[in-house]
Amino acid sequence: MSSPLGLITDTISFSNVDGPGNRFVVFLQGCNFNCIACHNPYTIDVCSECGDCVVACPSGALSITDAGGMAWDDTVCAGTEACIAVCPYDSTPKARRRTVDEVLVSIRRAAPFLSGVTVSGGEATLQPEFVTALFAAVKADPVLRHLTCFVDSNGSADRATWDALAPVMDGAMIDLKCIDDGIHRSMTGQSNVAVLDSIRHLHALGRLYEVRLLLVPGVNDDPLLLARTALWLAEVDPHLRVVLIGFRAHGVRPHVPALLESTAAARDRAAAVFAAAGVLELCVV
Repeated sequence: MSSPLGLITDTISFSNVDGPGNRFVVFLQGCNFNCIACHNPYTIDVCSECGDCVVACPSGALSITDAGGMAWDDTVCAGTEACIAVCPYDSTPKARRRTVDEVLVSIRRAAPFLSGVTVSGGEATLQPEFVTALFAAVKADPVLRHLTCFVDSNGSADRATWDALAPVMDGAMIDLKCIDDGIHRSMTGQSNVAVLDSIRHLHALGRLYEVRLLLVPGVNDDPLLLARTALWLAEVDPHLRVVLIGFRAHGVRPHVPALLESTAAARDRAAAVFAAAGVLELCVV
């Protein structure tokens, strides 16, 4: 059976904000949520290969192939992201299908300085075969087997997907946009039922590293709503690592009305609510 290919937007050789320690990060293209506060919205939709970006590219790095697909020459690309700016789908023509072995070559170059590998997105669990194969290859490689393997996810995967990943995955970082299903739908376009089940199931599997909550003022930061969230998470596990992240507008698509940025005082108030509800391991960003 042939090795699965991953549709990859980009990789980062060193990151200290995508899991514990210094990590190699793989960003996969495509997401089933459409979050109003997404900081990389160009990873949501897969390129339709319409060609609108070819003329807009100032460096001539983009072209249409004889087969009608998009071609991107990274050796001449100026990195202006003009292609993303003109895309009617907020997508990118730069995502490419890569093999596990190709990604491993990049990881090996950085391995002496790494703590682990994180697969993010987009939504990592929409390409479970590739993620599973990549993590399995890391675990089997004598040079890489010391690295931990993490998934950064919106939590929408079903239990079968998590069960398949669990043997090769050391931890999952799950975003919980809101405990209220209606607000969650308004923020993401999807229900939170699968997200809540993923948190419970991953905790039972011993694979839940942390739950992340993005605090958007006036949207999901009402004190009573935060208390309800904190009580639910404390019931799952009072020692569960919970990360409260204040919303920053940089890189986010325009929204009407404009989304407000979180203040340090607001984040401190939210942290106090979670602590009072019995959440014992809090990180505020």
